[in-house]
Amino acid sequence: MADQDDEQDQLANNIGWFVAGAVVGMTAAILLAPQSGKKTRQFIADKTQQGKEAVAETGRDVYDRSKEMVEKGKQLVEDAADLFERGRKLVRGV
Repeated sequence: MADQDDEQDQLANNIGWFVAGAVVGMTAAILLAPQSGKKTRQFIADKTQQGKEAVAETGRDVYDRSKEMVEKGKQLVEDAADLFERGRKLVRGV
């Protein structure tokens, strides 16, 4: 279980660094691009909207996956409790 938590932390860390790198790269590209101010502002607005949509979609995906993991965890706990109870009955000879 700890390995899974470590993997999730690493994934979140990687996503954070990727987003930060993308923002830095996009900012550099915008500042160095030979466009008019109006075109640059429109480009920034478009990319910001795309970024918002990507973050929202990723957030929904993370939420859905987390929800699935919680359900799987609950099922594992229920199965373990059932197995424990069966084992206890076998030991008692019931």
